[in-house]
Amino acid sequence: MAIETAITRMLGVEKPIIQAPMGWIARAQLASAVSNAGGMGIIETSSGELDAIRGEIVKMRSLTDRPFGVNIAQAFVRDPDIVSFVVDQGVRFVTTSAGDPTRYCAQLKEAGLTVFHVVPHLEGALKAVAAGVDGLIVEGSEGGGFKNSRDVATMVLLPLVCAQVQVPVVAAGGITDGRSMAAAFALGAEGVQMGTRMVSAAESPVHGNWKQAIIDARETDTVFLNRHGPGPALRALRTEKTSRLELAPDGDIRREFAHALDLYFGGDMEASIALSGQVAGRIDAIKPVAQILDETMAEFEAVMATLAHRFAR
Repeated sequence: MAIETAITRMLGVEKPIIQAPMGWIARAQLASAVSNAGGMGIIETSSGELDAIRGEIVKMRSLTDRPFGVNIAQAFVRDPDIVSFVVDQGVRFVTTSAGDPTRYCAQLKEAGLTVFHVVPHLEGALKAVAAGVDGLIVEGSEGGGFKNSRDVATMVLLPLVCAQVQVPVVAAGGITDGRSMAAAFALGAEGVQMGTRMVSAAESPVHGNWKQAIIDARETDTVFLNRHGPGPALRALRTEKTSRLELAPDGDIRREFAHALDLYFGGDMEASIALSGQVAGRIDAIKPVAQILDETMAEFEAVMATLAHRFAR
């Protein structure tokens, strides 16, 4: 099924589904599968490996002729010329996150790019709109990865923001299938972003141990870490390490990512922190990206078509 929303029109995609820009994970292998399936694949830059990212974008163009974007995670930017880097890659869509929306928006817009900013609260949404963004990704605290320490769930945050902004909104956090997508649309979104669902996809490059841990997780098997700093808060899968850190934080949590690749691609679940959202508790199978998107859209259509019939009198 293809539907038309402000997101599909603006981004030129068939399905209003964006893949989250996970560090080291959101590269050509996964992102091209999302774009080829009709969604919006995103290439990360948060790893800081810009030479590798440049190669991934070249690879991306060999794997798909469909739209894709790049993310700038501001808290992890090492290159002061990151905007020039992104513009030079010839992409037309960029998401910015983990920082002040005014930092890069004007430069990106002047270069002709479409810019969406990720926001965790209403204040950030209003600031991003004032900065001139084209759209927002409104991310509730259910989602995996780095979070605002004052967490707000998608059910509260999404309608709050949608009621007060005029730009298109993409919902993130808690989105994994057609039912959750339909709920997001009911709350005002015109697109969704998926992270954990994509980490567990067949085309995701992460080690099978991480994917299996998502499959095995219950809805209570994530932890919210580092609420009081220093460094960012984050949501991750529950392991021996993260259970210990939940109760007894040990300095700057960013140190725990020194051996991230041993977890990501080596499969050692205690080597670092497996960033994952609460929807891990709803994911029960590793599926190809195309199947995930097709099933999501089919279920979305069914839910939207039947709600009024089921409950209207």
